[in-house]
Amino acid sequence: MRAGGRSTVIVAAAAVALVALSGCAPTAAKALGHTRPHTPATQTARATPTAPASSPPPSPAQPLPSSGSPAPAAPSAPPAPAPFITPVPAGTVVAQGDVASPKGSIHFHYRMVSDGDDTYSAQYSNFTDTAPIPISVTLLDTPPRVGDGVTYHGVGDHVLGGPTSTVAAPSSANIGTAPSSLVALVTYSSVAAADADSVPVELGPDKVLAVTTVHWSVPARQTNVHPVDGGARPLAGGDITATTASGAPKSYRVGHGDLPAEVADRFGITLQDLKWLNPGSGAFDADGNLYEDAVLNLDPEAL
Repeated sequence: MRAGGRSTVIVAAAAVALVALSGCAPTAAKALGHTRPHTPATQTARATPTAPASSPPPSPAQPLPSSGSPAPAAPSAPPAPAPFITPVPAGTVVAQGDVASPKGSIHFHYRMVSDGDDTYSAQYSNFTDTAPIPISVTLLDTPPRVGDGVTYHGVGDHVLGGPTSTVAAPSSANIGTAPSSLVALVTYSSVAAADADSVPVELGPDKVLAVTTVHWSVPARQTNVHPVDGGARPLAGGDITATTASGAPKSYRVGHGDLPAEVADRFGITLQDLKWLNPGSGAFDADGNLYEDAVLNLDPEAL
């Protein structure tokens, strides 16, 4: 072989070797572990970045109230105190006097005395009766006349007895509350209807034999209810119908459209106070509404 031919063969062999090496390079790299991992096209970054390694650890966060926790309640006003009025001490004499019938056949002494629980008793002593009939007494708010017939037996209706030959034993009768409206102590015949024909007509059953005016002197009691008229206003436009000796409102006539809470507010008291001043008055319906033209009591002393 010629020298020139040998050179040609070497060059050709070298070219073939180069081509062979270039074709197997990827496979060799893979075998040696030099390929980069494949990242899918759908992979996203992390939602919360981590802190750099050089950053200090975060301080612990203070706990926060959950969004469903109720807000702190605002301090509420203390409830209004319950209304009260102190009773007149037991044994206090609030009225007394002597009774004598026009013809002088009946005599006795009376005293109206506090029981200490807002009720009163009528006490009778030194009773004598020379008339041939038994005698009774009662308290009325409207005085009758001697000789009239008693058609309503009033408050504290009580048989004194008689006729007597000596002074009778003391006796008493409960007369309930609010006695100052009972201005007449009425003495009358309590002879039985069956015996009516055996006595003079003027001594017949229920005939009034004496009328005595009772002058009450009930001491003022302590109370925390003091109504003061703030003037007519919408929903409380009724009229004051009476005042006390000091000028305070004593009674009030309900106007058209009046609301209980507004009426109470007009007089500077609570609705609880207004209802306390009017127990069983019939001014309120079953739902607590006021009846138009009803008269409300505003005077604690009337209880």
